[in-house]
Amino acid sequence: MRKHLFLIALLFTGLVACKSKSAFNFSQDIVAKERSLTADINITEDKVEKFATAQQFDSVAVVSEQMEKKVQTKIDEIMAMKVPSAKEADNFREAALRYFKYIKSIYTAYKNVGLAPTAEERSKLAGEMEEVASKKDEVVADMQRAQRKYAEANGFKIEK
Repeated sequence: MRKHLFLIALLFTGLVACKSKSAFNFSQDIVAKERSLTADINITEDKVEKFATAQQFDSVAVVSEQMEKKVQTKIDEIMAMKVPSAKEADNFREAALRYFKYIKSIYTAYKNVGLAPTAEERSKLAGEMEEVASKKDEVVADMQRAQRKYAEANGFKIEK
């Protein structure tokens, strides 16, 4: 009887540990996708600034569209990921998708400014782009809250 209880307890502990490990791995996979874009974002931001200053708006559109596609690839990868059967996993995934879609919307806005046929239209779109950019802190905070809640619900710490 004792042996059976021990085996059941051991099995239960193993299942909980596996769930926690898959929850942790899911979080790490999403973080890795975000980090994989960092260099491209920095390069693209520098190019956008350089091209906009030189009023090479067609080039702004080209580099922005390239970045937009890279972010969409990450969105597609997250959509294809198997969500673990862990607490708050769906909420975390949705927050991550909102975050990546927000990043994509920035590059869509840049692209639209670059494609604008007139200075007046560019100015109007630049105002809309500022509105999109103003939501950054809110979107990042939402993603971080969801990740913290996910980590707490599944018993692991977020690596910084």
